[in-house]
Amino acid sequence: MSERPTIVICGPTAGGKSALAVECALRLRARGVAAEIISADAFQVYRGMDIGTAKPTLDERRGVPHHLIDIVDPTEGFTASDWLARAEVAIASVREQGGTPIVVGGTHLYVKLLIDGMFAGPGEDAELRRTLRAMPPESLRAELERVDPVAASRLHPNDLRRTIRALEVFRLTGLPITAHQRQWQERTSPSPTGAGFAPDSADPHRLLVFALDWPVESINRSINARVRAMVERGLINEARSLFDQGVLGHQAREALGYKQLFCHFQGRLSLNDAIEQIKIATRRFAKSQRTWLRRLSAGANFRWIPAAAMLEGTITQPSAPAPAEAAHGRAPQGDELAREPNTMASAAIATTPRTTATVPSDRPHPEESARVNLEEQARLVLRHAGFNVAG
Repeated sequence: MSERPTIVICGPTAGGKSALAVECALRLRARGVAAEIISADAFQVYRGMDIGTAKPTLDERRGVPHHLIDIVDPTEGFTASDWLARAEVAIASVREQGGTPIVVGGTHLYVKLLIDGMFAGPGEDAELRRTLRAMPPESLRAELERVDPVAASRLHPNDLRRTIRALEVFRLTGLPITAHQRQWQERTSPSPTGAGFAPDSADPHRLLVFALDWPVESINRSINARVRAMVERGLINEARSLFDQGVLGHQAREALGYKQLFCHFQGRLSLNDAIEQIKIATRRFAKSQRTWLRRLSAGANFRWIPAAAMLEGTITQPSAPAPAEAAHGRAPQGDELAREPNTMASAAIATTPRTTATVPSDRPHPEESARVNLEEQARLVLRHAGFNVAG
């Protein structure tokens, strides 16, 4: 049984988490450590939802085994407790081989579950459940909307099991289930020293959490670029195929990218507007991820890892200011950031002209710089996790 702790890599979407996890795993495997990756992404679990979930391709996985990817059909529901149960099995399996599990993903609720376990709430009340099950579904829904509108907004009207559980918690405690969940989310496991983690600990169940630290404007630009790249790779065709087959359940169809394109297929949005809405919704999701990261950063065994150096000034940059910048003489802010005229709806998708950034002669080629920075990040993660990564 390995005594090394589990490595967790989290951070905003489009921030380079997957590439860093693979780089860390390859470095460990080169040293004889059977490192494997466990995905912590709520939508990469679904088969057939590849481009829009930024699921790593076989080439991007670089031979490293990945768990919890492509494990359920998109018609099925998949809960946080489902993920936790499977993740714990995968982590235990890697550790039994003497390996190091690397958990990576942007569903930070899953990271919270690994750290603190599931929110349990009060136990089941059999008599109360019988009473609730005897009520008409419309009455259950009306009561949920009255006592816990937040939960009602999250739950599908046909999800009677979770509706009954939410009402059960409210009737037993007098508080909405979302209030209990909020208290659980805000709870942290404080470091006894307040000084980060101690990598030499032999506790095999310990989690070391590393979060990629991105400036907001930089990650927003990265998000916009990723959306453009997804469209160029075939996101529209992928979403159209899923839409035509009718194979997405109510949970899977909420995934960013697919949700907005389904509105387009239904005639509710133009293609240009749908693509723009994907960018906006993804930037909002990144903002929510930052909130989760702030909560996680208050706990034990958490460390920020610089991330912006992977991109800033080292890879291709726009050859000219984005139209919003040129028009206003400033960098766009918030939801207006990088709202460029979208030409992707045309048959021949036009890519924004780009050119290589100017790099001093004593610095490597931009692509080599990005690789060097990724390698430096991996060394930093592994060194803090207690591995000898010199050289």
